[in-house]
Amino acid sequence: MDQMVEFVTNHYILSGIFVALVVAIIYTTVASQLSSLKELSTHEATLLINKEDAYILDVRPAADFKKGHILGAQQIKAELITKADFSSLEKLKSKPIIVVCAMGMTAKRTASQMVKAGFENVSVLKGGMNAWQAASLPINK
Repeated sequence: MDQMVEFVTNHYILSGIFVALVVAIIYTTVASQLSSLKELSTHEATLLINKEDAYILDVRPAADFKKGHILGAQQIKAELITKADFSSLEKLKSKPIIVVCAMGMTAKRTASQMVKAGFENVSVLKGGMNAWQAASLPINK
């Protein structure tokens, strides 16, 4: 115990960074567990698409969308996302929606905006298109 106290006093910056990282890891873990957004694996997403006819909303830039996207996915313009303007999707408020981006991070923000706008069943594809392609699932070019 004395060695730990001595280390912390001699390396207070390093110790502070370590404590900050531990707190950040705990915070993100707890926040993801308490989040109302559901993250779907590629398997869960394919089941939702096939069984409940889920709507796939791709939030990647147009160039990335044209390179390859999930079959049946529709793209939404970036300016609509920044304005949180989902009026074109009003008729889909009660339908399951899967939001997809490149790695799953941008999709979380968009999905949160959609939940605030009143969409009932919004999910995010965990790992985004990278996970979809890594699982060798079909894409449309």
